[in-house]
Amino acid sequence: MTTQNDRYVIRPGRAHDAIDLARLHASVQLQAVTGGQPHPGIAAWVEDLLDGHPSVVPDDFLVAEDTATGCPVASLVGLRQQWSLAGVQLPVAQVELVGTAPEHRGNRLTERLFAALHKRYAADGVPVQVIEGIPYFYRRLGYEYALANDGAPTVPAAALLAIEHDRPDRSAGLTVRPATVADADALAGIDRRLAEGNALVCPREAAVWRYEIGGRRSADLARRVVAVLVHGVDVRGYLVHGSRLSAAGELIVVAAAYDRPTDWPAAAAAMHTHLTHVGRQYEATADKSFTAVRPILGPDHPLVRRSPAGVPRRPRGWYVRTGDPANLLARLQPLLRARWQTADLRWHEPTMTIDMYGRAARLEFTDGELTDVTGMRGAVSPSTDPETHAAIPPGALLQLALGHRTLPEVLETWPDCLLRDRRTEDFLTTAFPQVPVQVWPRN
Repeated sequence: MTTQNDRYVIRPGRAHDAIDLARLHASVQLQAVTGGQPHPGIAAWVEDLLDGHPSVVPDDFLVAEDTATGCPVASLVGLRQQWSLAGVQLPVAQVELVGTAPEHRGNRLTERLFAALHKRYAADGVPVQVIEGIPYFYRRLGYEYALANDGAPTVPAAALLAIEHDRPDRSAGLTVRPATVADADALAGIDRRLAEGNALVCPREAAVWRYEIGGRRSADLARRVVAVLVHGVDVRGYLVHGSRLSAAGELIVVAAAYDRPTDWPAAAAAMHTHLTHVGRQYEATADKSFTAVRPILGPDHPLVRRSPAGVPRRPRGWYVRTGDPANLLARLQPLLRARWQTADLRWHEPTMTIDMYGRAARLEFTDGELTDVTGMRGAVSPSTDPETHAAIPPGALLQLALGHRTLPEVLETWPDCLLRDRRTEDFLTTAFPQVPVQVWPRN
């Protein structure tokens, strides 16, 4: 790990850090909510992360320790997971709980923690890191806003009550009930099938579903309630929502899936009925009214498209980083090849060079089909280099690779995205379509 010749050392987390780290983060996270008091939900989340979370071991924490006291004074954690981009597995680390004790701020501890984190993931072959948080701040650490998150309208509770009253039986025999650990295998099967589609998803194995259903402390801020959609005895879908109303009286929905796309109208009706029932239940036990359902979903999600009209909201986003864009393209090689094959496109040269202004990716073709992607040093002047087919800033390439923006959108907003000719443009337009994001990360 990185050690500075001063009073701080950056080291991996240890199991016995649990009490200190829970205390640290409870005292620095979400203080506007607690009025400056320790946040019990944050403390419970940290304790869960260090006590059997399926995506974290203590070593996944990085800690800045004050050598004068031996105490952690800043830390973060990377939650390792496998996402699926249109069927291609993609190792991802979600960075969470970035915090520094107030009296130790101003010592560049966050910067040093991230430097150690990025060095670790480069060595371990984790190509993508994602984080939500302070607007713009993580751009300074090499992150780019490259994934949409949220953006679905907030649906007033009155609108849900109205459709329930007007059309009381639209669920076609589907019922919704709380999930149990016995449902884990069925839920994992649904996720496996979702991962075969064209979206960006974070599929969960049965062990992860068991943890989500019954493995967290009740106070854990990241705890969600899982419900299943059943027809007879068959589990056909799931709905994941908050365990309490928000401060504004909203019921948060973080995930919804159904195994039979043609039956989504009935599934959505059953989900709406369930959410209305849950919202009323929470209202009865809380000192606030149930005001709305707020889906943390994209506006094109099947549940959102079948919801009553709501109040539009601007999408939030994840900041994303990759230390090696060429390596990311190499991981996506099967997907790029499949997209070109589907469009019946064959490249007319042995290679295609995509320059990222410093590094470049060399795509090799045999009989017009992609066979390999390797990284190389970029050209001194890619805009005039005769061997360069496309010059794409690394942030723009990241957005293209993850399906956040299409090539025409990038060309419109990035003047330094340059293409050799129309044929190159056609190939790259096909390679990088927009991809639906249906990610519920494993936090």
